[in-house]
Amino acid sequence: MSFLEHLEELRRRLITCAAAVLILSIIGYFFSGPMVDFITKPAGQVYFMSPTEGFSVRIKISLFGGLIAAVPVILYQLWRFVAPGLYKHEIHVVLPVVFFGTVFFLGGSAFCFFLVLPVGVKFLLGFGTENLKPLISVGRYVSFAAWMTLAFGAVFEMPIIAYFLGKAGLITHRTLSRGRRYAIIIILIVAGLITPSPDVFSQMMLAGPLYILYEASIVLVRLTGKRKPEETNPKNEVDTSGSGLAG
Repeated sequence: MSFLEHLEELRRRLITCAAAVLILSIIGYFFSGPMVDFITKPAGQVYFMSPTEGFSVRIKISLFGGLIAAVPVILYQLWRFVAPGLYKHEIHVVLPVVFFGTVFFLGGSAFCFFLVLPVGVKFLLGFGTENLKPLISVGRYVSFAAWMTLAFGAVFEMPIIAYFLGKAGLITHRTLSRGRRYAIIIILIVAGLITPSPDVFSQMMLAGPLYILYEASIVLVRLTGKRKPEETNPKNEVDTSGSGLAG
């Protein structure tokens, strides 16, 4: 495919993803009322500050739900876009990749919503005093919770990204192993940027699973990644070095 053909293919995939998000968001609007109550539960009582904020929050919740529900479609379209550059036996793993990619994303989102977000919100609201009472805008809170949930879901895709890069030969398990010390620093920085509160406990709740996922990515790339010639036939490397010493 030429460069313009790649762009056209990318455009078609993006349109399909956008259509899936739009359709699922329209369906989600009919459930936006219960979804608002569910999402705002960790914050307790929330308020809307303008006549239009209640309606805009429902639209925002619908789009958020549509994006979450469209994750399998987005992952499938991404896979179909990169499939022409893969071997035939690699294309057959499309369903496992879509399935596990969806599971990791939903797992990260659920981990954020049910564990990290309540702890973070409780910590932040703890700064209130007798004369300093929280008055939380529903629009701002929903935006905050949605961004947090999507961010956690995205970072939990680390093993899937590692799988793609390993298949393309861009990384190896040795590369990931050697970069472990730098990965730990990056994980701590990402955890500090994404978590809703500056307390160490909330940051460790993200950093811990991320490090586990990093180690899992090393194992995954070692099992499925593209191997270099010296890795596939180390015996030849020994024989060559031996003949050189003999000479």
